[in-house]
Amino acid sequence: MREMVKGSNVALAALSENAGSVIVSLSWVSPTGEGDADVSVLLLDANGKVRSDSDFYFYNNPVAADGSVQLLGKTPTQSGDEDRITFDLTAVPSGIDRIVVAASRYEGAGFGELEDLKMTLADGGGEGLLGFAIDDAGTVSAIIFGELYRRGEEWKFRAVGQGYDTGLAGLAADFGVDVDDDAGAEETADSMEGREQAAPAVPAPAPAPAAEQEQQVTPGLVPTPRPPGDEAGPRKAARPRTAKKKVTVPRVARKSLADNESWKRARLFPVSLLKSDRDRETRATSVLLSVMAQVPEFGRRLTAAFGAPSGRMETFTEVSLPHGDTPRRPDGVVRVERAGKLWTALVETKTNGNVLKPEQVQAYVDIAARRGYEAVITLSNDVALEGSPLVDVKMDGRRKHKVALWHLSWAEVTHQAQMLIRHEGVGDKTHAWLLQELLYYLRHENSGCHGFQNMGAAWVPVRNGIDDETLCQGDARALEVVESWERLIRQICLSLGGELGQKVLPVQRAKRGADPRTRRSLLADQLCVDGRLHAELRIEGAPGILAISADLRTGKLRNSIEIPAPEQGYPLTWAKRLIRRLAEAPADLHIETLIEGETGGPRGTLERLRPEPADMLPKNNDTHITGFRLSLFKSMGSSRGNAESGFIRSVDDAVHRFYTTVLVHLDRPAPRQAAAKEPAGTG
Repeated sequence: MREMVKGSNVALAALSENAGSVIVSLSWVSPTGEGDADVSVLLLDANGKVRSDSDFYFYNNPVAADGSVQLLGKTPTQSGDEDRITFDLTAVPSGIDRIVVAASRYEGAGFGELEDLKMTLADGGGEGLLGFAIDDAGTVSAIIFGELYRRGEEWKFRAVGQGYDTGLAGLAADFGVDVDDDAGAEETADSMEGREQAAPAVPAPAPAPAAEQEQQVTPGLVPTPRPPGDEAGPRKAARPRTAKKKVTVPRVARKSLADNESWKRARLFPVSLLKSDRDRETRATSVLLSVMAQVPEFGRRLTAAFGAPSGRMETFTEVSLPHGDTPRRPDGVVRVERAGKLWTALVETKTNGNVLKPEQVQAYVDIAARRGYEAVITLSNDVALEGSPLVDVKMDGRRKHKVALWHLSWAEVTHQAQMLIRHEGVGDKTHAWLLQELLYYLRHENSGCHGFQNMGAAWVPVRNGIDDETLCQGDARALEVVESWERLIRQICLSLGGELGQKVLPVQRAKRGADPRTRRSLLADQLCVDGRLHAELRIEGAPGILAISADLRTGKLRNSIEIPAPEQGYPLTWAKRLIRRLAEAPADLHIETLIEGETGGPRGTLERLRPEPADMLPKNNDTHITGFRLSLFKSMGSSRGNAESGFIRSVDDAVHRFYTTVLVHLDRPAPRQAAAKEPAGTG
């Protein structure tokens, strides 16, 4: 590794042939164990300024839409932790000349309180190329560690080491960013903030001659009165404010202090000793509602879609409510207060394979209507489908007060918790720890909160009917299997989206406004004809649609994606580049060339095509290649449950394998360019 000194520079291409993407790591050591800093990246044009505030990447804006910059967060190391940033230099917009890598401290802290400040740079393969240590940080609260900059067609690195006494705000302002610095804005009292919001900012008038100043009064420019005690001297300008830093949980756990693996970590929510389904339901309800009340971001996430306002939330369990001769005890109550008004929802919970009871839910709806409550929320492992309610409940149209019935799956609860602590962050470390304990509880094998886990009683009869060709169109059992398949796909979207921190949504090919029940009936009839279940997923950042197919006749699962051919270049170059991108993909990956006007083109496994990428090309040079289809096949589980040999587990494993071994190696889609407007004719 090449050691740099302040002011030195080097061409990246001279250090590695794989410098199209690089990984920058910033690290430091705190003697007290409590000191830390935040990294930031600025993309600068030829004038040394950001084009807009969106060219400033930090903890609240960690990823560039084009994939050129991604802040990966903190990774534990032997001496503490380090912040890592990936740069895809091939994706950096042509209007960017320099990339500045910096770090800043907060709450009046300086970098002189930290030790071993260092920046390292590795190529796309992880090989360390250079390092730069800063020994003279002093009291500065922000530092530019280094910068990547263009020289002709290549990228170079310069070791900078420049400090700023004015922190993040001063550093960013130098490069044209409007930043509000959160640190040290305490001198702005709440009353002052209220006055400043009430009085709109207006430009100051031009100074009048001294003789006229006492008589000149401009309407609308009367100065705001100063607060008591502020008569002497001008008011001190309030420091700008940034959004508060969000806290996420590191992906890599710290090394345990236990003597051996038999030591079990103490947990906030015990789960291993639960004996009955009633115990599981009571414990799960209490655990979830308590975390919702204590972590505002999480509670708001789960209730906002149900019409709950943003306000102070309190939750309760085992509440007794009068209902005829026998009081009813809903599993929980959620109450939110805002501006003196209350929003209340009753909660009914089920775990494992227990289903919601219509008469029980009906009673809670009636109670809520009489007492003026807004909603009833059911919570179970089942996944609700549009147009197919889990329970049939009658709403009394004569009542003036209407009650909304909502359903929440345990998979959705897990997804929202994972999105917050892994990707988006919460207010403080205690909130992050609470969500982490909740996730541990939900994922424990004894919690009963594992999500959709049974294809239903119709699964085996439908499979047998397809095998012996006795399944007929219109069979209600086929519709039941199609609904179960849709629930499974929606749960896979939640699971994969939570892991990636990206939107994963099912693609519906039906026309807008089509009745979902009619669509499912058509899919059920198609299942009877060809024996296949089919679904499509749209993954944010993926180069195409992920298609999932389960062939019940052959017992095979197929995951595939079609990627478009590049707009420029030669077909052989496309083929070679695709093979290089798939260097770490499974050898049994099938690759098929898509040709315009034809049903299929050349195809083969990755193992066969690696030495001869030209075999992917059609023999007729006049044909037009539109893209490539990549597919992985896997044997399908047979049983209806979620066991190792079950259908649900096999589909989930197949989708995750395809994403982690194939999709991650593909190029992100290029952003669409707006079509240039033709100049209007003058006639």
